[in-house]
Amino acid sequence: MATENKNLSQYDKNTIPNAKDFRFGIVVSEWNDEITNGLFNGAKAALLDCGALSENIIRWDVPGSFELIYGSKRMIETQKVDCVIAIGCVIKGETMHFEFVCEGVTQGVKDLNLKYDVPTIFCLLTDNSMQQSIDRSGGKHGNKGTEAAIAAIKMVDLNKKA
Repeated sequence: MATENKNLSQYDKNTIPNAKDFRFGIVVSEWNDEITNGLFNGAKAALLDCGALSENIIRWDVPGSFELIYGSKRMIETQKVDCVIAIGCVIKGETMHFEFVCEGVTQGVKDLNLKYDVPTIFCLLTDNSMQQSIDRSGGKHGNKGTEAAIAAIKMVDLNKKA
C-alpha cells in the first residue's frame, strides 16, 4: 500500500505557506461518520496549525460520498472560499457499488477542478476494510485529512501566485 511506510500526518511547517488569509470549505460525508469526522478533525487541526483562522473554515455535511461533488460545487459557488476539501470514506463491500461511487467521486472532483478556479482537494478514503480506514483517519498511518489540508494550503498559495 502507498501509505504503509508513510505517516499521513507528518509535514514540515517551515515549507507550508501561512494560511492566515485563506478561506477553506470542507464538505464532509455523513456516511462512515466515525471515519469522516476523524478526517475532518485532522484537516481542521492542520489548517489551524498553519495559521488559518477558525472563522475562515466552513464545514458542510452531506449524506454520502457521492454527494460530495454537489456539496463542493455549491460551496465554491456560494461561500467565496479559496479551496474546498471533499472528505469521504467508501469501504469495499460485496457489490459493484464501491467501484461506481469511487469512480464517480473521483471524476466529479476532477471536473470541479477543471471547471472552477478554486481547487477541490480529494480526501476520499477508498479502503478494503474498516480497519484500513481507521488506520488512515488518525490511526497507525496518521490522518489523510491532515495531508489533504496541507495540499489545500499549497494549492491556494499556487492559485494566488498564478
